[in-house]
Amino acid sequence: MNINERHQYILEKLKKDGKVNIFDLVEEMGVSGVTIRKDLKLLEEKHLMFKIRGGGSINNPYAADRPIYEKELINADEKKRIAKAAIGLIDDIDSIMIGSGTTVFEVARALSPAKHLTVITPALRVGLELSNRSNVEVLQLGGLIRPNSSSVMGAYALHMLDDISCGIFFLGVDGIDLNFGISISNLTEAALNQKMIETAQTVVILADSTKFDRRGLGRICGLEQVHYIITDRNVSNNTVKAIKERDIKVIVV
Repeated sequence: MNINERHQYILEKLKKDGKVNIFDLVEEMGVSGVTIRKDLKLLEEKHLMFKIRGGGSINNPYAADRPIYEKELINADEKKRIAKAAIGLIDDIDSIMIGSGTTVFEVARALSPAKHLTVITPALRVGLELSNRSNVEVLQLGGLIRPNSSSVMGAYALHMLDDISCGIFFLGVDGIDLNFGISISNLTEAALNQKMIETAQTVVILADSTKFDRRGLGRICGLEQVHYIITDRNVSNNTVKAIKERDIKVIVV
């Protein structure tokens, strides 16, 4: 194959599968890995694809920091199903943390515990949603308010968490990458989420399928610190299998 034929082959494969793998392309086209890497670099420079670890993707792997009112319109039905599954994990636990983000906010909307439950949260929307809910006591973290997420962050919130321990932390994210780990698009908020993970006995990631194979600016943690990931049925079987191999329980709704 000449260079034009290789590029056409790669683009057709991307259109069909959404991703390409360097090792597969080497085998299929009978050229070296160096040649394939150069091809992927040229295609990325032409804005026809994005390079990712081990290959290329038709989708941008870097998560953008979008306002919360934009995010809540994306995959709204999937987020409601994910939240419903998350509530099923609470059982007899008497304290939970709910982070910021539109998917975890759906947990607050659907929450109606039969027994007393303490909810710790940096998210103003979560606190307001639960402020008059039966059997729910809200501990609102304090600090500077980040407009894009309507959530607090900074030293005050971190200090409040020093003397707190809770059962489950429901965490919303911007990116899940098997190599980079769990991330969001704001460094300061990532630091708060790291502290919240230390506070919780169980960490549950709530993420629709668009969050996979993406990276936000701020890394929160590696996958080894996660106990559950709840997502929708549009996530690929290969991705689910790879995550389960890390001893993480995956719930697909």
